[in-house]
Amino acid sequence: MKRASRIVLAAAVLAQYVGLVSAAQAGPAEQSILLAEGKALAEMHCSTCHAIGTSAASPLQVAPPFRTLGQKYDLDNLQEALAEGIAVGHPEMPQFEFSPEQSDALIAYLKSIQPQTKQH
Repeated sequence: MKRASRIVLAAAVLAQYVGLVSAAQAGPAEQSILLAEGKALAEMHCSTCHAIGTSAASPLQVAPPFRTLGQKYDLDNLQEALAEGIAVGHPEMPQFEFSPEQSDALIAYLKSIQPQTKQH
């Protein structure tokens, strides 16, 4: 691998790591901004088909409401798919590819709207 390629690869890995650490260690103000960014991404890219809030049905009946995704998927595992590009086997869903920062924000938002289970 050429030196320039290694530098670019190292920079990309570092940027992704810094983004993940920043999201995990965000204070209340930063977390609020992160959630707002995630909600804005969901509204922009997903709300045509999915219910993106804590109530209401999805506009497209077969599209699961975002508040239920945590019941079917490990949301942390979706983060990689968001960054690499989500593509599914039906024509209604376009392919998406988000930056690591955008996927952090969207995952944080998704986690924030999942129903809380009662612990005994």
